[in-house]
Amino acid sequence: MQGKKKAESTRPGKAESGKAWRAKARPGKTQSNALWGERLRYFEARQQQIVDTIREFAAIESPSDNKLAADRMGTLLAARFEASGGHARIHRAEHFADSVQIDFPGREKLRPVLLLGHFDTVYPLGTLEKMPCRIADGRLYGPGVLDMKSGIALMLYAIEALQSEHSGLLRPVTVLLVSDEEVGSHSSRKITETLAMESSAVLVLEPAAARGAVKTARKGVGEYILNVKGIAAHAGLDPGKGHSAIVELAQQIVAISKLNDLRRGLSVNAGVVRGGTRTNVIAAEATAEIDVRIKEAKQATTLDRKIRSLKPFDKHCELHIEGGINRMPMERTAGVAALYKKAQAIAREINWKLEEAAVGGGSDGNFTAALGVPTLDGMGGFGAGAHALHEHIVISELPRRALLLARMIETA
Repeated sequence: MQGKKKAESTRPGKAESGKAWRAKARPGKTQSNALWGERLRYFEARQQQIVDTIREFAAIESPSDNKLAADRMGTLLAARFEASGGHARIHRAEHFADSVQIDFPGREKLRPVLLLGHFDTVYPLGTLEKMPCRIADGRLYGPGVLDMKSGIALMLYAIEALQSEHSGLLRPVTVLLVSDEEVGSHSSRKITETLAMESSAVLVLEPAAARGAVKTARKGVGEYILNVKGIAAHAGLDPGKGHSAIVELAQQIVAISKLNDLRRGLSVNAGVVRGGTRTNVIAAEATAEIDVRIKEAKQATTLDRKIRSLKPFDKHCELHIEGGINRMPMERTAGVAALYKKAQAIAREINWKLEEAAVGGGSDGNFTAALGVPTLDGMGGFGAGAHALHEHIVISELPRRALLLARMIETA
């Protein structure tokens, strides 16, 4: 990244930024409380700068399906992290924006901590016109501010704080910002898995769960496409000669719905259905897109077998099934639990009772956890309304979440 200027207005200078963060205390609880108070005040003093950075990121629309637009976001992020001392590597992609890896060296010979996130959003170009960034009632609203441009900003400020404390980083840190998480991570998955296997732990900067909890478990996610081929006929002249793909699909959807087992955390939903051409034609084709969620990895094989073994109710119809499980579950392993215990201890130092949560949605943390790499998710911003018109973050939560991330980088 040659010839890029360092950002000037949204980050503190090195000289004045480290004073409070570098404060040391003598042994003893009182001194320890004072030290943690100073660390928190460091980020509180930069709260507005963090907000400004998030607004800057949100102002660059980066939908997953628009490579040109999303690449502008990736280029900005590479420059911003390089200005903080990292070395950017661009992973080229053909159909999606290029993913960005930034490596920060450390003085200690340790495996790096991987900070994982994405800069693509679900919002199409032009969303800012009807959903502009705004602040109201202590919340920052805007497309992507929660999921997950606030998480990217937290990475930036946490790394800078640690550099101020130690005049550089003690341990290596790898930042990976992918471009296609919202649409399945097809171009970036191998990169994520490769870097995870080289890391001691993965901290995922996806949004926090309810009450600011970190995420120690996520369901596995999959998608199947069920195509039905029937026999077309004129609905008025030859109704008996047709075999409706729509009728067949309707029966299949009823059968598929019986695979739900919510008590065991398994859900199946035919969320998109298409079929037919005209009302006076018995449909020759129909399709259903089916979302599946699993709680445990062992459920994947059984569910896949049941879906692929579906048989036509009408012997004149044909079934064609595509897809499968894209993300295996992030299960609460011993490694995940150990990371959460460390995060809890850090939070207690600032009188924060940090909770954990298991959620139904998936993230790229599913990939890393499935490899057996200790992973803690939900380390990003706290708010509500992800993917919705009221998407927002709670501004006052930013300082302590930045502090938590900074100390976890050191201890993970």
